[in-house]
Amino acid sequence: MLQKFFAGDANSPEAVQLALSAIRKHLNMEVAYISEFVGDHSVYQVVDAPGLEALIKVGDSRSLDEVYCRHILAGRLPELMPDTAEFDLAASMPITQAVPIGAHMSVPIRSAAGDPLGMFCCLSPTPNPSLNARDLQVMRVFADMAAHHIVSQKTRETEAAAARHRMSQILETRAFRCVYQPIRNLLTNQVQGFEALCRFTTAPGGPDKTFAEAVAVGLGVELEMAVLEDALAVLAHLPDHIYLSVNASPAVVMSDALPEMFSRFPAGRIVLEITEHASVACYEELKSALAPIRRAGVRLAIDDAGAGYASLQHIITLAPDVIKLDMSLTRAVNMDGARRALTAALVFFSQETNSLIIAEGIETEDELHTLRTLGVPLGQGYLLGRPSPFPDTFHLAEAAG
Repeated sequence: MLQKFFAGDANSPEAVQLALSAIRKHLNMEVAYISEFVGDHSVYQVVDAPGLEALIKVGDSRSLDEVYCRHILAGRLPELMPDTAEFDLAASMPITQAVPIGAHMSVPIRSAAGDPLGMFCCLSPTPNPSLNARDLQVMRVFADMAAHHIVSQKTRETEAAAARHRMSQILETRAFRCVYQPIRNLLTNQVQGFEALCRFTTAPGGPDKTFAEAVAVGLGVELEMAVLEDALAVLAHLPDHIYLSVNASPAVVMSDALPEMFSRFPAGRIVLEITEHASVACYEELKSALAPIRRAGVRLAIDDAGAGYASLQHIITLAPDVIKLDMSLTRAVNMDGARRALTAALVFFSQETNSLIIAEGIETEDELHTLRTLGVPLGQGYLLGRPSPFPDTFHLAEAAG
């Protein structure tokens, strides 16, 4: 068992549990646990006590006045007690008889600065005269490992709490804005629609990082829905022939929140983009969630086509109305035969399936010319128009009209 521990990640919860079980068996003791000091209590964080779950389990706590911890830290009790009856202070404490505790070993778990974080303890209801200083040294080795685990866990909890606070603040203050990039007919240069993109005003690292952080703290759907609501509001100010493309993850689609939201807007002018990088656990569930939205008139687009396997799986399974070519295909398509071949194949596929192709990331006249030649009907990119806030969007659409 110890070999498994040393072969793995010593800071993982599984490794700590494995270590606890290993040392308990090595010492021939009935109970082993790691406790954390929280205020004036010792809280059991990891426990190995087969058959004694009624006596001690994870999450239980005891006042530090009840247990040996403070006395051991202060030197009033030793870390090694093969027979607690031989130590007057231990023998006089109510917990010794109540548990009972016949043998006890305990070493402090300390931070890098030396502050006590908790204890690593083993105990048995009967005395164990075989326990010795060598066993105590083994416990100290595992206590150091447990300290790394507790510090890592506290760091993760602190980071998660900070991230949740950041996301909550973004939601409460609406610390984001939508910008809109034109989607043009590549032959006439007329604006056909816009893609709504999100920009966060207080979160560094870009939108993808912020959305991922929101998902990690359980606020991903709420954040996406708030952004979608802001994005769709611009539809009321755009000419009727201009559509709006918005992005949503499979999680948002399967939350069943979209039908009600889309019912407040002209569904026929909405294109819903499912991003390529978002994984789908069950396509049947996703298709079922999309069905009422598509019946209402919302068109489905698959984003980032050609960037990876997931996009092809999305396209085959979901039969989208719109296929958006990833900029990795568009970039330098005029100089790369492989890119041109794949683009041509997707154009042919779109014709066979009555879907529409849009090329993303067009930045040069040569790329634009090549895409026109390959039969790509629509496109977007810095060459055709940078993302801009609403007033500029409106003027662009008016000019297109």
